[in-house]
Amino acid sequence: MAICSNCKAELKPGKKFCTNCGTAVNVQASETAEPTDAAGQCALGDKYYEGEGVPQDYVKAVYWYTKAAEQGDAGAQNSLGNCYYEGEGVPQDYAEAVYWYTKSAEQGDDKAQSSLGVCYDNGEGVPEDYEKAVYWYTKAAEQGNADAQYTLGLCYYNGEGVPEDYEKAVYWYTKAAKQGHADAQCKLGDCYQFGEGVLKDNKKMEYWYTKAEEQGKYSIFNW
Repeated sequence: MAICSNCKAELKPGKKFCTNCGTAVNVQASETAEPTDAAGQCALGDKYYEGEGVPQDYVKAVYWYTKAAEQGDAGAQNSLGNCYYEGEGVPQDYAEAVYWYTKSAEQGDDKAQSSLGVCYDNGEGVPEDYEKAVYWYTKAAEQGNADAQYTLGLCYYNGEGVPEDYEKAVYWYTKAAKQGHADAQCKLGDCYQFGEGVLKDNKKMEYWYTKAEEQGKYSIFNW
């Protein structure tokens, strides 16, 4: 499969221009060439992973993610970490997942940072370390990652890796809840119900519970 060097869309055989962005292509070369640039390799990995335009094939996805990851592509490193974490296209290997998450996280990828936090939180591929989990959750949360914001809120609520602080828990729950994170919406409803980190407020409690319920999430405290 050939990939447009400009927009990374799949090139249609016989076309002199990319049908997606209009970039001129060398038809003879494009029909047989494989991407050598990291972005193109990662894009091809995504196509095989999702089954977009090609049969879904996790093994081939891993192959292309690896090619791109070894060139330093942060997105590919994160995706490769996911494959090792889930055991998709490769045997499940948490240590290898941590290796690639770390490569990506150190380049600032928020998804990898959040996933690395989970690994430290659960002791998967690394010794359990709540402080390191909080470190990586914070890195991701500050970039707007809703999952990390919610989990960081849990850390402050439970006093794991940081001193217990309901106000900071509410702060991060709110950040995630406003992005539509249903679990965060539930927890925020709980906080308003019991006055944890905020004043009790039945209207705000009902507001956030309703938001969560619209996504099929229910608090055990909402009766």
